[in-house]
Amino acid sequence: MTASSTRRPASGRSRTVAGAATAVVAALLLSGCGDQTDAAIAAREAAKNRDVHAPLFKKLPKAVQDKGFLQIGSDATYKPVEFRKNGAIVGIDPDLAEAMSKQLGIQLNFNNATFDTLMGGLKSKRYDLAMSAMTDTKERQEGIDSTTGKKIGEGVDFIDYFNAGVSLYVQKGKSSSVSDWADLCGKTIAVQRGTVSHDYAKDESAKCKKGGQEEISIEAFDNDSEAQTRLRTGGVDAVSSDYPVAAYAVKTSGGGKDFEVVGDQVEAAPYGIAVPKGRPELRDALKAALEAIIKNGDYAKILEKWQVKDAGVKEVKLNGGS
Repeated sequence: MTASSTRRPASGRSRTVAGAATAVVAALLLSGCGDQTDAAIAAREAAKNRDVHAPLFKKLPKAVQDKGFLQIGSDATYKPVEFRKNGAIVGIDPDLAEAMSKQLGIQLNFNNATFDTLMGGLKSKRYDLAMSAMTDTKERQEGIDSTTGKKIGEGVDFIDYFNAGVSLYVQKGKSSSVSDWADLCGKTIAVQRGTVSHDYAKDESAKCKKGGQEEISIEAFDNDSEAQTRLRTGGVDAVSSDYPVAAYAVKTSGGGKDFEVVGDQVEAAPYGIAVPKGRPELRDALKAALEAIIKNGDYAKILEKWQVKDAGVKEVKLNGGS
């Protein structure tokens, strides 16, 4: 009985001491880690991402300064403009965005999506901007569907940063049957859905019909790589892509043995960084960042790296497309 009564108080003291120790450790952990609320964590992450001393940081909207990053919607299947390599999104657009981010003092994060969902992603605020070899057109500026002619949104403002036309290419050695768009009546072309190439193919098909010829059969894919595969296997007669994409495909596919470009570039127009209407402060900050990298030479180095220097701009325009 005596032994038992001795053990009980000792056991009670042990629990009390353990509880006190746990409380001290918890307090130390909280003081070491700081505030663990979502808002506090987000603020700390933003502090890691941003450089308040960057040349153009103060031009950004306050909300973007506080957040420390912008989300970019992009279709990363469009070599060499943007594509995946070893899990990362690389190419002309990501390189330009990285150079601009150094001027702005925040991160510009690329998010992969199919091209025809990018405008919807801007409308739903999933993305802050879109940078994806997107041609600046009046329809996109005004939020009009190019197929139906109906207004589907508020539209976007474009910061024009590149000039490119639409190119046509065929299997190597097949230029005798298709040497230009006029030869495609009654034949089949592959394009990426929702692109200028897709729209141009529709217009050319209508011309064929009006001239009493067979329409062009158009196969539209989610990405340009699928269209190229279709041509490589002989499933279509030609593919249409923007000039830098066509040039890259012709140069690299099969070591340059798969494709050849036919005809001249058509529909030359600017690529633009798309910013939702109603965000002029963000638009102007991005424009200033692009102008800064043109001035400091980073822009020219990036275009030289990707062998597209002839498509560069000397002056940054807003909504220069037609």
